[in-house]
Amino acid sequence: RWCDIIEKYGITTFYTAPTAIRMFEKYGTELVRKHKLETLQVLGSVGEPIDESSWLWFYKEVGKERCPVVDTWWQTETGGILITSLPGVGPFKPTFAGLPFPGVNLEIIRDDGKKCKKKEQGNLVILPPFAPGLLRAVYENHQKYLDTYWKEYADFDIVNGKIVKDEKKNPKKIYFTSDIAYKDENNLIRFLGRSDDVIKVAGHRLSTAEMEDTISKITGVLECAVIGVGHEIKGEVPVAFVVLKQENKKIEEEISKKISEEIGPIALLQKTYVVTDLPKTRSGKIMRRIMKKLFTGDDLGDLSTLANPESVDILKKVIKS
Repeated sequence: RWCDIIEKYGITTFYTAPTAIRMFEKYGTELVRKHKLETLQVLGSVGEPIDESSWLWFYKEVGKERCPVVDTWWQTETGGILITSLPGVGPFKPTFAGLPFPGVNLEIIRDDGKKCKKKEQGNLVILPPFAPGLLRAVYENHQKYLDTYWKEYADFDIVNGKIVKDEKKNPKKIYFTSDIAYKDENNLIRFLGRSDDVIKVAGHRLSTAEMEDTISKITGVLECAVIGVGHEIKGEVPVAFVVLKQENKKIEEEISKKISEEIGPIALLQKTYVVTDLPKTRSGKIMRRIMKKLFTGDDLGDLSTLANPESVDILKKVIKS
């Protein structure tokens, strides 16, 4: 249907989420190659970090290697896109959102307020001056607004462009996005996921998005989801749910080798579960929250938003087996 709509109406911009792109790929490259998609000019990715494999497939098979992939970062709260590589300007680097828009003051900092070095993971924050579209409150719950976006760095101020400790506790100087990111040598920004999606293994902070990107590079892996589960000694350990294009009895061995090479032994999975599907919303977003609750025993809540609620029962059986 996507291909038909693009060709019928001469669509020029195809803007979607990484999970939808992987869902698109799942139906086979042959389907896409039946369509020329000649009117497309720009491809867009939004909603969560995109893995390199999906980025390249989107660029080659849908954009036919002539359409730039605009990987955009923004939040409903910011009122619009704040980070992206601009069409015709670039640079376009798989898995990297790019540079902030001119006039947007963003920084990646540690918990102690110090700026992160290149390639060092940290919290993405927005500094003054703030864009007019930035969310100014939460309806009938202003305290929640302050606690969610401004409390994290309430003890800091901005003096002559530098972040400094401030005992006055003015809670409106540093906007906390709750996203983990880092800059490469050219200051391009790569997102690793939400701060609450970070797994702390024996004191080491690991990004689930980075681990998923590494696993997705393995030939034969269609999609995957990594979550953290409780561990008596290490605090948390990562486990992965993997959907394969075809059966592979050595997949755990291949994943362990790949993660050791690209991230390190500390990120080795406690367990890899091979499944036929992952619980998703109708827009294709993987519901990792539900997957975590399968291990904690918490109530799964309302599953009516899932496009494939039957997948939850399948996961339960796989975990118990």
